[in-house]
Amino acid sequence: MILIGIDPHKSSHIAVAVDAAGQQVAQRRFVVNAGTFGQLMRWCRQWPERRFAVEGARGLGRTLAQQLAAAGETVVDVPSTLSARARLLATGGDRKTDAADAAHIAQVALFRHDLRPVQPEDQTTILRLLTERHDDLVHERSRVLNRLHTVLRDLLPGGAPTGLSADKAAALMKGIRPVTATDACRRDIARDLLIDLRRLNRQVKDTQAEMRDALAATGTTLTSLPGLGTVLAAKVIGHVGDVSRFELPPVARTPEVRSLDGV
Repeated sequence: MILIGIDPHKSSHIAVAVDAAGQQVAQRRFVVNAGTFGQLMRWCRQWPERRFAVEGARGLGRTLAQQLAAAGETVVDVPSTLSARARLLATGGDRKTDAADAAHIAQVALFRHDLRPVQPEDQTTILRLLTERHDDLVHERSRVLNRLHTVLRDLLPGGAPTGLSADKAAALMKGIRPVTATDACRRDIARDLLIDLRRLNRQVKDTQAEMRDALAATGTTLTSLPGLGTVLAAKVIGHVGDVSRFELPPVARTPEVRSLDGV
């Protein structure tokens, strides 16, 4: 069995193959481009029995780690803290090279059996992305709504009421008759903000519809629980992912009850 450690960078990836004893067998640098994955797999064909270890499989190494996992390869994620510790123990200092780092990544994966396996991205990743997008849109909508409320405060006697919405703002703006050039500018800004607000409302609804479709694809029953709607259920599944990665607590044994008969 050959273990291939990969030290990923923005412009290149360094791969080092080590044997079962942790001794380096080969190394190669791959320039990051559209053909990187194909070049790596062609290089690795010389070792039919192989595993991969990628440093930062959720960061710089995410794309390559996901390509490997999707191709059916066995991949583990090596935290940078572990590879740095291996480098320190091997050299007695913090001196580093890319090839040495890749070798240390492979050696960590060789002797540590508690590393997280890289799983191909699925509906849980889609749900996480959609919930993050939904949060961004909601925050932006709140910012635009607050700004519109501020502009209308300077245009309307007494300002706009609380609980402002796009429809309420549109109704209020129909009665605005600017007297000065400054107020005319405020009205134009208010119209632009209203357009932005309606666009954001549509985008929020569209994202929620996508979340409902993604939730349906998972077959989850979370939304059947009281108080757990589409957005919250999508966040739970999107950020928790596969619950099987959590260890169940040991089942507490019921204390044995002794009979008091005859006592």
